[in-house]
Amino acid sequence: MIGIAGIAIVFVMVFGGYLIAGGKMAIILGSLPYEMMMIGGAATGAFIIANDVPGIRQTMKDVGKVFKGPHWKQQDYVDLLVLMFQLIRIARQNPLDLESHIEDPHESSIFQAYPRILADHEAVDLICDTMRSAAMNYDDPHQVQEVLENRIETNAVHAQHSSHALQTVADGLPALGIVAAVLGVIKTMSSIDQPPEVLGKLIGGALVGTFLGVFLAYGLVGPFSVRVRAVVEEDSHFYLLIREVMVANLHKHPPNVCVEVGRQNTPHDKRPSFNDLDEALRAGRVETVV
Repeated sequence: MIGIAGIAIVFVMVFGGYLIAGGKMAIILGSLPYEMMMIGGAATGAFIIANDVPGIRQTMKDVGKVFKGPHWKQQDYVDLLVLMFQLIRIARQNPLDLESHIEDPHESSIFQAYPRILADHEAVDLICDTMRSAAMNYDDPHQVQEVLENRIETNAVHAQHSSHALQTVADGLPALGIVAAVLGVIKTMSSIDQPPEVLGKLIGGALVGTFLGVFLAYGLVGPFSVRVRAVVEEDSHFYLLIREVMVANLHKHPPNVCVEVGRQNTPHDKRPSFNDLDEALRAGRVETVV
């Protein structure tokens, strides 16, 4: 919703100010279809040239993050801590019981209790792969932490592809606007024998190209890129929390201490209070027993 509000403010302030200053929309609206075809079409073509099919699909999908915001909510962080607490507790009590949960998480009663987490294969893989490695005696906390950091960093770089692609388009739009404006000037020069009122409209139409390129770059596409990057970075904290709890587990801390480490490493706006997490852990223990 806030993204829509921002777009509305941009349009109202720019065109509202133009109209209040005495500008007329007719010249802009008259040139808009042709200028948009040249600038928007060229930008789209350049975007396709610069990206492969998976990258294009990812960018189109990630544009929705401008309006939806981060995928992971506060309750998801609580659920993640409870989920890992349950798995760690089972691993400490009876490692054989853990095997069925980490080998086939989609059939695990523990994972099934948290469908949003289960639907994210990367989160599930981070948890299961780390606990599986520990069961195979690959349990050096420092080595595992390094492996997890590299894996999370690699995923983060991939997740930022959409932001970089949008920023590249934003960087190119002003230049494409100039291209459209130059073409408009060429068209005007071919009508140099026309009266001033005709030439004025032609020159005004040409300048719409420059305006449109700059407007799209700094009013829409550039901010979209920044917002996508911010959302991706915020969602990455979810996976960093998994790393912190898993490493704390390898240090042989008690399960409640492991999740407390995770709680304190949760972003402040998503961090549950100690009492709220304690109540969730108690409820999780009851559900597991039942």
